[in-house]
Amino acid sequence: MDLYRMECDKFTEVLSSSDPTPGGGGASALVGAIGVALGSMVANLTVGKKKYADVEEEIKGLRTKAESLREQLLILVQKDADNFEPLAKAYGMPKDTEEEKKAKAEIMEKALKEACSVPMDIMKLCCEAIELHEGFAHKGSALAVSDAGVGVEFCKAALRGASLNVFINTKLMTDREYADKINKEAEDMLKKYTAKADEIFEYVRGCLKEK
Repeated sequence: MDLYRMECDKFTEVLSSSDPTPGGGGASALVGAIGVALGSMVANLTVGKKKYADVEEEIKGLRTKAESLREQLLILVQKDADNFEPLAKAYGMPKDTEEEKKAKAEIMEKALKEACSVPMDIMKLCCEAIELHEGFAHKGSALAVSDAGVGVEFCKAALRGASLNVFINTKLMTDREYADKINKEAEDMLKKYTAKADEIFEYVRGCLKEK
């Protein structure tokens, strides 16, 4: 399946099926891409307006970064599904003999690390996207500030969603030192960037409640 180019109705149909892919990881990547696209929208509604001439170059720079993040997140929708396939096959390997058990354990460990890598990448990109939304919210067009708020909420949801796909894989790893390292990295991102996203959201909400 080419998830990258799949239409929305087809994607959600496949997502709702019993097939394991696409799943929560790919869905998180897509939500993150939508979130950062809203940031680009704010930028496009700001650039060219005389009122925002003093921040135009900065907004253009943010827009360029946002478009790159959107593209990378969309690519990860497919990559997440691709990386899960070896793990799905590993689950089905026989384990009747000691040799089979050993072979399965080794392949499972490698597959778990591979499956974990994409949601970690999704998290990192969402953190970058949240950073960009601070600029979109504070310096973008006031007429589109609500879109910056929606965008940052989507990126936060994608960040949190991707983290669950990290934790479900690290939980099963036998290499606990590696698992603990990945878990700490994910927890650190969650702590810092969910708080940052909330700050941006509250700023936007405050703007909309002002009389």
